[in-house]
Amino acid sequence: MWVVNGDSDITLARGLMTGDSGAFDRFVDAYHTKLFRYAFTMCGHREDAEEVSQETLLKAFENLGQLREPERFRPWLFRIAKNACLMKRRKSLFAPAAELSLDEVRPSKSGDGLKLEIPDWSAMPDDAAANSELHWALEMAIRQLPEQYRAVFLLRDVEGLSTAEAAQALELGEDAIKQRLHRARLALRKSLDVYAGGDR
Repeated sequence: MWVVNGDSDITLARGLMTGDSGAFDRFVDAYHTKLFRYAFTMCGHREDAEEVSQETLLKAFENLGQLREPERFRPWLFRIAKNACLMKRRKSLFAPAAELSLDEVRPSKSGDGLKLEIPDWSAMPDDAAANSELHWALEMAIRQLPEQYRAVFLLRDVEGLSTAEAAQALELGEDAIKQRLHRARLALRKSLDVYAGGDR
């Protein structure tokens, strides 16, 4: 069971739904950074990401009546974040003129570079990851992914949602989640192959 700051998602959701006086503060502490990270990678700009994360926290709190099952709290929350990102991107000054296709972000450089596995971000210490060149290269590669692959990768491999939870959050079938995650990982691995080969 997913645990945040000593509370499981279910405990936290129930606390919010029953009006526990400290639940909102625990909710903000547990999720502000996660939502900001998701929104920053999806939107690409700090100002937009901060607005999206704040808006998601408030919308979730205001719409708790729509949450019928506390065990679906995380996918429900990230669905709100996904929709907030989409709205922000439509209105933002920073929004790109067009999305790149997966073919466009595939590395064009050939070579026998070192083959790297994509690390699981959720298992990496924050300080070590922040200071890692590999982390930086991976972050840049993630931002270049088409949005549909980027969203799945963030929820599954960064935030640690299950396939079923990611499907609920993105309102997709589980097969689509698996397919997009596979393609995202493949594209990232190729990008990191180029990165590693370029440093040799």
